[in-house]
Amino acid sequence: MAKVLVCDPMADGPMEKMYAIPHLEVTYSPDVTPEELLTAVKGMHAMVVRSRTKVTEEIIDAFDEMKVIVRGGVGVDNIKVDYAASKGVETKNTPAASSQSVAELAMAMMFALARKIVPATNSMQAGTWDKKAFKGCEVGGKVLGLVGLGRIARFLGKMGHALGMTVIGYDPYVKAEDVTEFPVKGVGLEQIMAESDFISLHVPHTEETHHMLDMGMLAKMKPTAFLIDCSRGGVRDDSALAALLTDGKIAGAGLDVFEKEPPESNPFAGMANVVLAPHQGAQTAEGQSRVGYEVVEILDEYFK
Repeated sequence: MAKVLVCDPMADGPMEKMYAIPHLEVTYSPDVTPEELLTAVKGMHAMVVRSRTKVTEEIIDAFDEMKVIVRGGVGVDNIKVDYAASKGVETKNTPAASSQSVAELAMAMMFALARKIVPATNSMQAGTWDKKAFKGCEVGGKVLGLVGLGRIARFLGKMGHALGMTVIGYDPYVKAEDVTEFPVKGVGLEQIMAESDFISLHVPHTEETHHMLDMGMLAKMKPTAFLIDCSRGGVRDDSALAALLTDGKIAGAGLDVFEKEPPESNPFAGMANVVLAPHQGAQTAEGQSRVGYEVVEILDEYFK
């Protein structure tokens, strides 16, 4: 039997299915600490992680029987993938399972910013009725700029197109003409920044993308434009973004991800033109269920 260590919380249905697979012996430790992991991985053939657990070089050095790391989710930046590979350990993920959930959060942030829903709610809960203070804008008819044209971006682009938005996209690895779900015009990153009313980021955090949206790039945005980031926090320079938001050079931002999670300090705290979330893009009942069942399928097939 293959011994599987589940290091982060998973939905009940997928866990029940995993327990029922005869060739898997499952240990469920959703609260395991980094220190405990050094011992917990001993004798294990597979480990399942979400975003909480960091698979560091130290953890990998503690492996003795490990064959595969399964990441329930899209990004694998919490795993030292190359180092694991050098030790003969594969890394697999579930790139499609949570795409719709993340795209819907990005769209929700667009609506929240456009209609100033958060400050209006705060005002009402404080007992104030100030209708004229929260004049917003429509999302339909605006330009949606997608930085990255992967699965999540395509879900969002399809929704934007259905609302009557014009969609433009930048991706050095995907041709815009290969996107068949909706019409999208391929342009450069600078054109995305300068022409879009809503810019949504859909890129991994790598050496190539680190702070790709720096002060110079962010400053190209229209003062009426909004930035949405439900991908990875490290692709933007938060000090530059906070300065531009404070000075009114950018209309607003919706941020679900941060370079360090949880952030040690939050430069956006108290800003009325910012919508914040604690990396909850995939946190839907449907998304969690799909992620879990795909993890189970990967383990079943790998060790069958």
